[in-house]
Amino acid sequence: MVRLTGELLARCPQYINPLSDREVDIRGYRIAEIENLGVLNDSVDSIDISDNEVTVVGNFPLMTRCRTIIAHNNRINKISPALGENLPGLKDLILNNNNLVELGSLAPLADIPTLERVSLIGNPVTKVDGYREFVVAKVPGLKVLDFQKIRPAEREAAAKRFPAGSSSTPSASAAAPTTKASLDNAERRRIAELVKSATSLEEIRAIEGNLPPVK
Repeated sequence: MVRLTGELLARCPQYINPLSDREVDIRGYRIAEIENLGVLNDSVDSIDISDNEVTVVGNFPLMTRCRTIIAHNNRINKISPALGENLPGLKDLILNNNNLVELGSLAPLADIPTLERVSLIGNPVTKVDGYREFVVAKVPGLKVLDFQKIRPAEREAAAKRFPAGSSSTPSASAAAPTTKASLDNAERRRIAELVKSATSLEEIRAIEGNLPPVK
């Protein structure tokens, strides 16, 4: 494994992406842990740490400027409870193709009120009954989940199933039916492949813009 040292960060490309955000590219170094990002001096809007071996989304210093974290194709199984505190402006959290398994592992999202877009495609948790409603209920300001726009009716259903202040998660036997998405399985697989090959947030948003809302 490779450590994310200050020297490595100094070699990582930084550029202005097509969304006019300053982005640092830390893809593909086999990094196991997020660390030493303080050397960036809170100078970037977007951090792409995809294609590594990271297990925890956490250990960020206070970065008030950062709005986007992209971490596809890692081994992420935990989201730090301090993520929202350390990234108070975070709007986009893109964690496709990782190892988040249980709804409880998504509870820290409730402490990131600034979130507008979350994508967890390719994580086992997305197959848990109640997954989508749980995330929508926990993050009231969320606009898009897994490239599906959230409609008012879906928010209402999510709030009823997971009332504010509730820490419960559905069991396999007691869970109510989840909201049915407007995409069939073949379309979901196609989207997953597109997302997997995406190399920037603008590509991800282009995919998102061509998808229908949940019905």
